Amino acid sequence: MSLSVNLRGSDPVLILGGTAEARSLASELMAAGRNVVSSLAGRVRDPALPVGEVRVGGFSIGKLDGVTGLAAFLVDHQITAVVDATHPFAATISANAVAACARTGTPLLRLERPGWRTHPDADRWLWVDSIEQTVQAGAAYARPFLTTGRQSLAVFAEGWADKQVTTRVVDPPECTLPARWQLIRSRGPYAYADEHALMSKAGTDLLVTKDSGGTHTAAKLDAARDLGIQVLVIARPVAVGDATRVGTTTEALDLLEPWFE
Repeated sequence: MSLSVNLRGSDPVLILGGTAEARSLASELMAAGRNVVSSLAGRVRDPALPVGEVRVGGFSIGKLDGVTGLAAFLVDHQITAVVDATHPFAATISANAVAACARTGTPLLRLERPGWRTHPDADRWLWVDSIEQTVQAGAAYARPFLTTGRQSLAVFAEGWADKQVTTRVVDPPECTLPARWQLIRSRGPYAYADEHALMSKAGTDLLVTKDSGGTHTAAKLDAARDLGIQVLVIARPVAVGDATRVGTTTEALDLLEPWFE
């Protein structure tokens, strides 16, 4: 979609957020006098909130599906541009944003932090495409360190019930975990020394992570390498649509600023 659009400083820009990049972008735009509305999915308790106006919850309201609900929001609130800065694995809202922006003719920019495919050790890792493949690929390991979030825990709890798993999440799990599992509740960023100590003490033989990218949680990858621990990575979903894509807040600002008169 073309980025040749003129906005006034008062024209609202919708940021689909929940990431550090989204919060940074909201701060930069607000500091420049732009009108910003940030939308969070509401899946995390006590999330870090961006500056400016914030709405929490999805766009599937009543009889409206996610696409129709988002399209209605864009029209009702006279949103003149959308920045999808959601998590790389938030595939549903990203697809909905593509469809809703196409339906309403709203310019869409995708801000997605670079993944870990270019990490120096990436060619040594095991790569899979789904949670189910992860369960199968990790079958031979006894003490996994699971860092894929709470939404997939039920699948792992069923498939890895006999393993001595250490799992780390921000919010409490919605399922019952096996008795042998150790649950850690914390929020990043994490330091190398702490990740090294955690996996060393647990006797971890497999680190399981999503290809989330960024630096907030990357220390575990280096710690796993130095401890000789195999790394198993769930690849990112295939991107849909033709939204213009950038990898940093600076790049997003460089593209957004010319939109404003």
